Amino acid sequence: MKKRIIRLAFIKSLPVMAGYIVLGIGFGILLRNAGYGVLWSFAMSLFIYAGTMQYVGVGLISGGASIITTAIATVMVNARHLFYSISMIERYKGSGKYKPYLIFALTDETYSLLSDGTIPEGISPQNDVNLYRFLVSFFNQCYWVTGSVLGSLLGAVLPFSTEGIEFSMTALFIASFTEQWLKTRDHVPALTGLLGTLVCLIVFGTERFLIPAMLLITLVLTVLRNKREVSG
Repeated sequence: MKKRIIRLAFIKSLPVMAGYIVLGIGFGILLRNAGYGVLWSFAMSLFIYAGTMQYVGVGLISGGASIITTAIATVMVNARHLFYSISMIERYKGSGKYKPYLIFALTDETYSLLSDGTIPEGISPQNDVNLYRFLVSFFNQCYWVTGSVLGSLLGAVLPFSTEGIEFSMTALFIASFTEQWLKTRDHVPALTGLLGTLVCLIVFGTERFLIPAMLLITLVLTVLRNKREVSG
């Protein structure tokens, strides 16, 4: 049974593998070109494991940013996790020994795989469900760590131009959004996110729109959910 859970979790994580290895390679190359070797790539991907923030972190480290600046930047970049992770509270309830890692490893892409709550047929005991979610999360991090290490090693021996490589994270977000759009019939959350972000981008500008956008989206979705529960 455990072998079957491992196989199903691996299959579930395959869409993320291609993206994470490529993006991890990009991060490893950037970090190598900034003067930090393979151990830095490995450690950051193992202990930080925050794709966008790791890309931003390259500039912070190489630019000698202060702890306060780094902390503020981290909160701003990763604030979205506070909002979408709320929807996982019930699913992760009762996860036991797996819960700390499930919380740590809840990246955008892992969320896109697990947020629908779908569990393969035959995995029914709660402990097996928890193991399945743990393995999906674990495989995804393995891909990211592998890509980061490969990127650092490649950057040490092959010349690369890193111009525009930061856009790779944006491309992955677009791919995740597209997958969610195609898999679900209810496009209200997606449209709410797009319109809310656009409004806040216009009102607050590119440097300050993230937090207001997250607050606005959460507020709108909460109101819509309450209306649906009342009408239902």
